[in-house]
Amino acid sequence: MFERLEAMKARFEFLSGEIGKPDVIADQKAWKKLVVERSALEETVQKYEEYLKLEKERKECGELIESLSGEPEMEAAVREEAEELEEKSDAAIEELKLLLVPKDPSDDKNVIIEVRAGAGGDEAGLFGTELIRMYKRYAERMRWKIEDIDINATELGGIKEATFMINSKGAYSKLKFESGVHRVQRVPATESQGRVHTSTATVAVLPEATDVEVEINEKDLKIDTYRSSGAGGQHVNKTESAIRITHLPTGTVVTCQDEKSQIKNRDRAMKVLYSRLYEMQQASLEREYSEKRKLQVGTGDRSEKIRTYNFPQGRVTDHRINVSVFSIDAFMDGDIGEMLEALQIADKNERLGNEKQ
Repeated sequence: MFERLEAMKARFEFLSGEIGKPDVIADQKAWKKLVVERSALEETVQKYEEYLKLEKERKECGELIESLSGEPEMEAAVREEAEELEEKSDAAIEELKLLLVPKDPSDDKNVIIEVRAGAGGDEAGLFGTELIRMYKRYAERMRWKIEDIDINATELGGIKEATFMINSKGAYSKLKFESGVHRVQRVPATESQGRVHTSTATVAVLPEATDVEVEINEKDLKIDTYRSSGAGGQHVNKTESAIRITHLPTGTVVTCQDEKSQIKNRDRAMKVLYSRLYEMQQASLEREYSEKRKLQVGTGDRSEKIRTYNFPQGRVTDHRINVSVFSIDAFMDGDIGEMLEALQIADKNERLGNEKQ
């Protein structure tokens, strides 16, 4: 462990020197990569330096104790200080063990959330709308910035699909386990006989990616403009501000019509495209890693039923960690922090267990 920590410390110091050099700064793409790498090392290196300082002070206390054999009161005081330093040092070691568990490089990123209606017709679309509200309410509680990107609505107020972005450092680490199939069981408002129906909606949580992580050749893009179909008064009938971008090599299609400006819609659509292509790149790595995991927390498999929202019982159950909460109204109003934390803890414990094997 200490060899690894020393190597990380040396690399951090090297990067700290490199990012200040004029020739490195001149190449912004290379510079950003170095800054991202340095940032990923910073917390662990700082904790390791804290541990080294504690060990140095503990050693000095030991040497001082040997020189105070004839002064019992002073010796007792120094021994007490040495014991406190040992406790802090042991705690630092435990923290370092956790920090050395492989971290998801996307944890600090903003997120793009895509919600699609699944099985269940109109009820699935309405449930999709409620999931979107749930995530937005949670984001508001966290004081995160929300940006709508695209929505394909139904006549009844539901959605066929919708995309929005949450801007905050660390948002992905909180929300990444939401990817998958969400199932709702309830009596739809349109059901006259009071029968409980089961419907689904699919959620995809993508880390925001940049041109540093994904290269896109402009020649590989087919860009179409069209008139917005959403709200916007007379504007939507007169201006072709909506954007559809097709990435020809992969067939990935992204649309954005939320903004009145074609330029802004193009910018947001490109953010989604970068993130989708980044997700594709990471998928094979995640699949390889998930084969070693038991809980399959956060595999991002969109066919995986991850959670059930049972309204007659007032229950929300996450099937990956077998955790239920019985306050469904509060949960749907964005009070999802407890569930998200439970998923994070399960994932961290599993990663730590895999690291020890």
